[in-house]
Amino acid sequence: MRVVIAEDQALLRDRLGRLFADRGHQVVASLADAERLGTTVTAELPDLVVVDVRMPPTFTDEGVRAALVVREQFPDVAVLVLSQYVEENYATELVAGRSRGIGYLLKDRVADVGDFVEPLRRVAAGGTALDPEVVSQLLSRARRRDPLERLTPRESEVLGLMAEGRSNTAIASALVVTEGAVEKHVSSIFAKLDLPPTEHDHRRVLAVLRWLRQNADGGA
Repeated sequence: MRVVIAEDQALLRDRLGRLFADRGHQVVASLADAERLGTTVTAELPDLVVVDVRMPPTFTDEGVRAALVVREQFPDVAVLVLSQYVEENYATELVAGRSRGIGYLLKDRVADVGDFVEPLRRVAAGGTALDPEVVSQLLSRARRRDPLERLTPRESEVLGLMAEGRSNTAIASALVVTEGAVEKHVSSIFAKLDLPPTEHDHRRVLAVLRWLRQNADGGA
């Protein structure tokens, strides 16, 4: 397996290099910053890229941004992101739209070779490896987030008028928009509230019930 490592901490970068070499893999490039990652991947076409989330010069999101570019431009290259902490937004963005050849592990895992090698192999083989702590925090975040928060201000306004029992025609009149525009808002509301068409459930009623429940809780 051909590997590119992008990690600004020299000790960790060397440790990763030795770990791969000891297992018969070839580290074709070892970088201290993320700026050259794209050109390096283009030139070397590795099987796996291992990259830190926060790298020079600002130590914010250079690494993960570079990883996202690699994921987009080189879909056959597996990407393993390492981070000191769980970065929920970055973890979500990394796995969105692609469920193969992607990993997000905390750096602590590298200290235990056994804990690190198995997910490493899984990612390199086209699988997915998310640190248990990442999974826990993402699940907690998903539970905290109310689907109604996905709605735009206009969609919330439309849903409020739906809750008053108004038809699409009446909503269009109240908002001074076309009925077609209201229909698009209503379809978007159903999608964001995870209400697909079904044979028996009335999506309009279910959407209104969710709106009423939230407002009742808020007014309690």
